[in-house]
Amino acid sequence: MPLSFDLLRTFLAVYRSGSVTRAAELLTISQPSVTAQVKALEATLRRPLFDRLPRGMSPTPAAHQLARRIAAPLDNLEELVLGDLSGPAEAFGRAVHLGGPAELICERVLPSLATMAAGGLQLRVTLGLPDGLLAALADGGLDLVVSSVRTRRGGLRVEPLWDEEFVLVAARSWARRLGAGGADLGSGHPGQGREGEAEAVRRAVERAPLVAYAENLPILRRYWRTVFGVRLTRSPTVVVPDLRGVAAAVAGGAGVSVLPRYLCTRDLVTLHEPEIAPLNTLFLVSRAGAPHPAAAAVRDHLLEAARSWVV
Repeated sequence: MPLSFDLLRTFLAVYRSGSVTRAAELLTISQPSVTAQVKALEATLRRPLFDRLPRGMSPTPAAHQLARRIAAPLDNLEELVLGDLSGPAEAFGRAVHLGGPAELICERVLPSLATMAAGGLQLRVTLGLPDGLLAALADGGLDLVVSSVRTRRGGLRVEPLWDEEFVLVAARSWARRLGAGGADLGSGHPGQGREGEAEAVRRAVERAPLVAYAENLPILRRYWRTVFGVRLTRSPTVVVPDLRGVAAAVAGGAGVSVLPRYLCTRDLVTLHEPEIAPLNTLFLVSRAGAPHPAAAAVRDHLLEAARSWVV
């Protein structure tokens, strides 16, 4: 079979999505047609382009080399042919499928992408936990994932996006009951030093209920370990699987919690400002290789926008 545009276009869809199923959806053709076209291209080139895995397709070195050669020309040709026919609403081509934690996506990512959406970006968002989202990315169901964990999955590109800072907070009513009076619990004690301040804060908040994101208190345990130097063994009083809900419960007076600073409203009082605040690095993850132009544009825009996000 002669080398054709359709064969190369199908190859690039499989290469970018990592999945015959996902490529078929993107190209609006059947899965058997995608498989047949990939095999035809491999026969024409006389070399394998993918290793068939139980979940997805893994590009061979030959596939990486071919993608580098054809991605830009094919994208330019497709934009030239389809762009004039589809108008400004299709300026970015197909939709970009983005996944990430609900709080950061809603509070930081979506506002940063608003201008791109107004300019024609089609965006589909999936909210969830890292494991499921990264599996969907590897399988081709997502194009980009904002992840709170640095994955070591093969075939994925991981880039630092932003550092979120964690702070110990309570409502003003609890701050007064704990002796903070709206100020740092460890302040006002000359000569006690940073360690003494931290111990004073820890002892004070032992009297308050804990509000957590999950039953095993992952964020709270980390704060106790890094700031107080002790293991947190208490159980939470309130568990809300959304940090915005945690913030709302704390602001209403349910107790004490640890939150990213960007979620702390004026209704919350910071109980302690350690010399070195706990940070959590968030990563922007994509599939390795030549991304679709729309996905690449979103990735580049987020990496640039995150530089100006307020902690």
